[in-house]
Amino acid sequence: MNRRKFIIGTTIAGTRVLNNQTAFANAIIPKGRPASVLVIGAGFSGLTAAYLLKKQGIDVKVIEARGRIGGRVFSMKPEGAGGQTIELGAEWVGNSHTSLIAMCKEFGLELFNNQFETHLTFEGAYTPAGKWELSKELEDFWMKKAAVWSTYSDSAKQKLDKIDWWRWLSNQGFSERDLLLRELMDSTDFGESIRHTSGYAAFAEYAESSEKNEMDLKIRGGNAMLAEKLADAIGRENIFLNTKVLEVAQSKKTGVTVTCEKAKAFTADKLICTVPTYSLMKINWNPALPQDQIDAMNSLQYARIAKFPFVFKERFWKEENFDMITDTPAHYFYHATKNQPGNTGVLISYITGDKVDAMASMTKEQRQAVILEALKPAFGDVRKYMIDNLMYYWGTDPYSKGAYAFYGKGQWFGVMPTLRESHMHVHFAGEHLADWQGFMEGAINSGEDAVAEILG
Repeated sequence: MNRRKFIIGTTIAGTRVLNNQTAFANAIIPKGRPASVLVIGAGFSGLTAAYLLKKQGIDVKVIEARGRIGGRVFSMKPEGAGGQTIELGAEWVGNSHTSLIAMCKEFGLELFNNQFETHLTFEGAYTPAGKWELSKELEDFWMKKAAVWSTYSDSAKQKLDKIDWWRWLSNQGFSERDLLLRELMDSTDFGESIRHTSGYAAFAEYAESSEKNEMDLKIRGGNAMLAEKLADAIGRENIFLNTKVLEVAQSKKTGVTVTCEKAKAFTADKLICTVPTYSLMKINWNPALPQDQIDAMNSLQYARIAKFPFVFKERFWKEENFDMITDTPAHYFYHATKNQPGNTGVLISYITGDKVDAMASMTKEQRQAVILEALKPAFGDVRKYMIDNLMYYWGTDPYSKGAYAFYGKGQWFGVMPTLRESHMHVHFAGEHLADWQGFMEGAINSGEDAVAEILG
């Protein structure tokens, strides 16, 4: 089920769209196919939109504040890792991610298996994959969750959005151990505690996703390879890096003018803005954005997630498909160089929420001690294998201030549709407007939707 189609059909979303139409009833918007479109943001949403518009013969230019393309898709090769590639940003391609898979096929990019079998360290004890489980009650529910979800009415889903995921699970009578384990597992998906996550957003994601929760595949050579292919197809001369947008001015009759630093300006018939809400609100909008849209942006949080890659000279964890949940500050480990040749390997400690703020404030040596200590129950002292340890904390990223959008309780049916509304000549896109936050597929789908709105 497409959750965006569902919210548009609800009373809450439908009322907001009507109000917007009334507000701009007197606006004179150019009809028909635009000759030119500007895109703000060279992440996957913006690059997808620009690529599709270029294929339609429309003049398109992409404006990007960063000095690179890809946005929150950020592939890199750590020193000492023998040329192996890891992802500091978006990691997984799901088996159901049809648009991304089709693009990879179109551009000749190889997708390879990136699924894992999860080990556990809990209360100081290590248990290998396949040897630990949740309670029989929760295991039984998890097996039939899709069938349970299918019985929920529209009104029941809106009610579910008003409570958090932890509360909903607690109300089902699951054990304290179950709740703790689900907190550890599910907070890696949402980037914050399940005590703050919308019950609707959580239940919908797990009920509608693939067996591995869309953690299935990866692009050979790095996920940023797709960004490079899209940029080539768009034309590098049409992508302006290191170009910060200061103002977006709109005229009812003549279109959009985007003014950037150093007095650089661009004009077009239409604009697609794909940047995270933090950057979007730094732009001076003329005329101003509607107040309820500003309020929605102010209420939407982005997940606090950091990746701490540890480069080792030997893959002491042995299994290529190794990952591990822990109840330590290191939170979650996974093998980031799975199925890549070489003796070296990289384990990433993936940390979310309050824990990551504490970890990010430590010195490099302090973090190393904490993370290596978390590996001891499973592997003993692995310091002898260490080459380096790195960090990228998305919570302090200057453009997003978070990894991806996080919908808290009561936000999906009010905040989401409000953020999606166009503003005269401007259409909005980005992973924060996708069915599932944090996936490259969602960013791509959002870019596709914006183009369909413009051409439709």
